[in-house]
Amino acid sequence: MTMMLMAAWRFNRQIAGFGFWATSYFFGTLFCVSLLVRTAVPEIWSVIATQSMLFLMAYLNLRGTRAYIGQPRLSPAYAAVALLLLIAVSGYFTMVHPDPGIRFTLSSLMAGVIFLLCARTIAKGKMQEYPARYLFAMACGGHGAFLLIRPWLFSLGNAGLFDAAQAIAVSQFVMVEAIAAIVLMAFGIVMLANEQVTLELRNIAERDPLTGVFNRRSFLTLLDKCISHSARMTSSLSIMLIDLDHFKRINDTWGHKSGDEALRHFVAVAAPCIRNGDIIGRIGGEEFAILLPNTSLTEAETVANRLRHEVAESPAEHEHGDITLTVSIGVTHYIKGEAPEVTLHRADNAMYMAKKDGRNQVKVALCQYNADKSDLSENSAEPDLQSEGHRVNSLKTSFSQSGS
Repeated sequence: MTMMLMAAWRFNRQIAGFGFWATSYFFGTLFCVSLLVRTAVPEIWSVIATQSMLFLMAYLNLRGTRAYIGQPRLSPAYAAVALLLLIAVSGYFTMVHPDPGIRFTLSSLMAGVIFLLCARTIAKGKMQEYPARYLFAMACGGHGAFLLIRPWLFSLGNAGLFDAAQAIAVSQFVMVEAIAAIVLMAFGIVMLANEQVTLELRNIAERDPLTGVFNRRSFLTLLDKCISHSARMTSSLSIMLIDLDHFKRINDTWGHKSGDEALRHFVAVAAPCIRNGDIIGRIGGEEFAILLPNTSLTEAETVANRLRHEVAESPAEHEHGDITLTVSIGVTHYIKGEAPEVTLHRADNAMYMAKKDGRNQVKVALCQYNADKSDLSENSAEPDLQSEGHRVNSLKTSFSQSGS
């Protein structure tokens, strides 16, 4: 298992925690070696070696688990103090007051607690989305729990509850459990590595590599899901289309690198202005869209104005000076029964009306159902926003890629 994990780590060094897990198994191997040669070395050195290797195996497993989840790393000083205390107590019960039972109990309890902490750390998120985490948590938790009760099993023999033959059977059971735990945890680590690679591939497919928000394809997919949910739950759904004003001027004046920084800066400013459940995507170029589930049109307009104000008041830093950004925003809401491209087209019209009227504005497009004509008609706070006779050819052409 150590060789397998080391080889896997060699080709997946980008996976957080993998190195700690592989090193943990390496110390587990050394622990097995120390048991094999214990009769060939002085007892005190054998005890120190076995206790140290077992502790390091459990500790590095915890370090790897915390690194994988993204939790702050544990201070090595605490581990060093715990290891020194373990060695000191084990040495005392070897040289001064020999008692193998206490040494066995001490190492079992310490390793058991650490493995239980591993299980608690990794069991995060929904089981359906992260099954590998819960498999690894069950392996670590089961092994940790068994380590805690292992001294009690052997103490039953000392109390005369079973004979020497039964004690050997218990020892065999302990070995079988250890082998099973080692295999299951290694299998769980490999599955966690696969989970991480899968998440990275999904992120590449779904996210815009420059800004980190959803790309056009993913945003439109999420729009369909939000519309289905809104229609099913009869809840409101508002949409904002956003265009960075005079973005071409930034590229022409300071270069495309500055333009990229401006786009990232906008996303950084926009993120605090929306809720965790809201969805932001980069539609193309300097155009972004935001879905606001369970949000009325009035509330969406408030959010849009807050976003517009924050962008205008937060210039992007540049080596030649700050770059002031402004945005033009079109806001509308979804009407049950209409096609997604119709909703987007209405928001798109509102956005371009904001640009036409001087930029750095928010325009709201309303849609009312005309019962007499049995169709959807567009209305806006601005009469010019109506686009009667305009035909929506396809979703692909509902957004303009203009660099204005």
